[in-house]
Amino acid sequence: QVQLVESGGGLVQAGGSLRLSCAGSGYIFAIKDMAWYRQSPGKQRALVALVTSDGNTDYSDSVKGRFTISRDNAKNTVILQMNSLKPEDTAVYYCNAQIVINSDYRAYDFWGQGTQVTVSS
Repeated sequence: QVQLVESGGGLVQAGGSLRLSCAGSGYIFAIKDMAWYRQSPGKQRALVALVTSDGNTDYSDSVKGRFTISRDNAKNTVILQMNSLKPEDTAVYYCNAQIVINSDYRAYDFWGQGTQVTVSS
């Protein structure tokens, strides 16, 4: 059973920093793209940042220059370092990964359980 387990959310004042971590466990043959999404009340889940298997990254315009995504392939882990946080960053943050579970290299979509990030003004 493959799982993604997130940690690191919490409450922080505007201008502060938080570090989110997401670790994959279970039988994982390989991981392709890994990403962080977020969803705030009344809004659709939206992509925050993505990192490919070879380390290329992409960010939403709203977090460019403030957030950094990275991954540790040996540990099946993706990290989101969030700096200069703003109240509008408040949301539930979800880890996502495209995981290959056998040698056919077909990737399946997995999600973490979500972690709350609250930024106070």
